Amino acid sequence: MNRLSQETSPYLRQHADNPVDWYPWGEEAFARARAEDRPILLSIGYSACHWCHVMAHESFEHEPTAAMMNELFINVKVDREERPDVDDIYMQAVQALTGHGGWPMTVFLTPDGRPFYGGTYFPREPRSGMPAFRQILAGVAEAYRNRRSQVEQAAADLTQALNRDFLGIGGDASALNALLLDEAWRGIGSSFDRAHGGFGGAPKFPQPMNLEFLLRAYARTGDPTALEMVRFTLVQMARGGIYDQIGGGFHRYSVDAIWLVPHFEKMLYDNAQLSRVYLHAWQVTGDPFFRRIAEEIYDYILREMTSPEGGFYSTTDADSEGEEGKFFVWSIEEVRALLGADANIAIEYWGMSPRGNFEGRSILYVPNDDAVAAARLNLTVEELRSRLQAIRDRLFAARSQRVPPALDDKILTAWNGMMLASLAEAARVLKRPDYREAAERNADFLLSQLRTPSGRLLRVYKDGQARINGYLEDYANLIDGLLELYQTTFEPRWFLEARRLTDLTLEHFPAPDGGFFDTSDDHEALIVRPRNLQDNATPSGNAMMARQLVRLAAYTGEARYEQVARGTLGLLTEAMRRYPQAFGEALSAADMLVAGLDEAAVIGDPADARTAALLDVIQQPYRPNLIAAAAERDVDGEHPIPLLSYRTCRDGAPTAYVCRHFVCANPVTEPEALRQLLDER
Repeated sequence: MNRLSQETSPYLRQHADNPVDWYPWGEEAFARARAEDRPILLSIGYSACHWCHVMAHESFEHEPTAAMMNELFINVKVDREERPDVDDIYMQAVQALTGHGGWPMTVFLTPDGRPFYGGTYFPREPRSGMPAFRQILAGVAEAYRNRRSQVEQAAADLTQALNRDFLGIGGDASALNALLLDEAWRGIGSSFDRAHGGFGGAPKFPQPMNLEFLLRAYARTGDPTALEMVRFTLVQMARGGIYDQIGGGFHRYSVDAIWLVPHFEKMLYDNAQLSRVYLHAWQVTGDPFFRRIAEEIYDYILREMTSPEGGFYSTTDADSEGEEGKFFVWSIEEVRALLGADANIAIEYWGMSPRGNFEGRSILYVPNDDAVAAARLNLTVEELRSRLQAIRDRLFAARSQRVPPALDDKILTAWNGMMLASLAEAARVLKRPDYREAAERNADFLLSQLRTPSGRLLRVYKDGQARINGYLEDYANLIDGLLELYQTTFEPRWFLEARRLTDLTLEHFPAPDGGFFDTSDDHEALIVRPRNLQDNATPSGNAMMARQLVRLAAYTGEARYEQVARGTLGLLTEAMRRYPQAFGEALSAADMLVAGLDEAAVIGDPADARTAALLDVIQQPYRPNLIAAAAERDVDGEHPIPLLSYRTCRDGAPTAYVCRHFVCANPVTEPEALRQLLDER
């Protein structure tokens, strides 16, 4: 066992019995590299990464390759999910060197951490135009020994290019306007796949941040084109193989353009974001299909991805028993054996064939509308759906007897914040007390176990141990989750915790030209201070933080919050205009500034049906630019949530106040009057 056996990361522990003399990221490795004047081989991946496993089996478990690595390099292994700062810096370096990036990522560093060469997957033997990994190792070591001046120059140039203290990319806050938003959503729509939904070709990713922005564009403009792109994409995705038709939840992405064949890993962050998009789509359209998919995702998370303490696990692997997708695919023979007379329904509905669609077996997907499938089976649609539910239950029970994919059970603050936000919102929109209870347990867990005594956030929790300073995305996403939980429970505690974390962010993360760094001012010093501004698989921390600042400005009336949000987004206006597909979260934040927020305050006993009726007007429709606060009795003075200060019931009846920038319309007591106030704004 090497040093990784002492780590808590499941990904690092997967490599603990490699013959490679791995180090975790830390001073011990760099000190040895300096002492022995050896370059560092940095390998970055994550537990659910299929090609990370392939490279590990081919090279890191291969004795001759490991011996070469140990002789020539100091070898460092990093879990990108634990250390997004390290991953971001060296991913940008690899992209600059090669024009693309991905995982597994292999980067060669000088002993002081500066990159000078790198790439992604390298095979053990040459193939498809790629050199063998040992050829790469030999070439890099030779260059370090014999062409040191070139290596040093490459490292110096690359490190300088990574420095992002000042952006200088031409942004201007005056460009935060409706024209920018209109150009952006149409720009995103220019790559819309009208045949299959989604954007671009293979491989195809769900892009939930852009879908959310398109829903906002529809709410702002009423243009049905924006809504149709979202609606069609969500239907096609949920009918595809990228969606787990038996157990619920989305796989990472589709390798094709038709959503059929996924990479089978399931990520918490994908399901957190997609559940929220489906929830919003149900609010907008009223289509029960979207509600069903959202609830299936939530139920999957609560059933399979929730720890006893209330935290949400990170990922499940693509592979089981050494084969990608084995847990999820079916043959016609086993379906017939399990279902008997009902097998024909499953075979027809989920597009199964004797040849299969994935290595001789079938990924289940829904090729036809329910009405078409029902007609072919001589059933009514209602009969089909009733029979399918029982069939799903039987297939799920049978699948549960298989060897499951490995679970990465570390708990990450940022990803938990995303799931908390979605689950808390669903609890109030769908009126699900079980979702509310799970959201409250999660928030309690995060605030009790992933904070330092001084109140600062920590990144990761595993086996009773929390560690690593929280990143900007940890703060921003947890603030989002707490504000959503406040709007579900109206317990001031959640709002006050969100505001406290916001003020810590403003203290420890600001960049000199506006916006934020990804790491705090007392974080471990790296070769540069990372500052990632565009969305990746998860929202940009800067954009997510800007959205929370706009909401807090509305809750508190403090202009400083909105000023920072405008300063953050102003840096990005030119980038949003040119590359809108990379800035969906920032565009949603900009939409909040351009459209303005409605501030709704309700005073009334929550047990009173009249109070509930007012809250339903606020909470049930899709109102992306509304914040809500509530108190059960008159507030005769200052309140910890300033939006509630000096709010009282009118004539003893539950009362709603609708304001903008703390300028309020006349208070109302009737749901219809409240609806008119909100709908006309």
